[in-house]
Amino acid sequence: MTTDVTRKIMSATMKTPKAQEIYAPKDVSVPVRLGGGVLKERVIRELPSKKVISYALAYINPLIFSGDNGRVLGCDNSHGYSHRHDMGTVTPEPFVNYEMLYIRFEQEWQAIAIEFVNRDKS
Repeated sequence: MTTDVTRKIMSATMKTPKAQEIYAPKDVSVPVRLGGGVLKERVIRELPSKKVISYALAYINPLIFSGDNGRVLGCDNSHGYSHRHDMGTVTPEPFVNYEMLYIRFEQEWQAIAIEFVNRDKS
């Protein structure tokens, strides 16, 4: 085969990798007075569309839940499907958009942390 033919065959069978934007800020430590723990976030978006292709949110606090490496609450789409981690229980969860998921996650982890703090005061 000639070099030109080889190039044409390879370009027809190999997909060009798409540009991606990876957002992975430093972990955020939650103050002990607010329940303690750590928040983790990672989002990968395809460019230029900004479509979310991979995401992971997690609230880690082994004082609240020691299983699942301390993951109290989490949402991700690893393993090929969107799912939720809730103190060791994993359930499929439909993905509408990242912004809605983030708002819900934020409300839920805060409610869990507040309940934990108030339980200790009783």
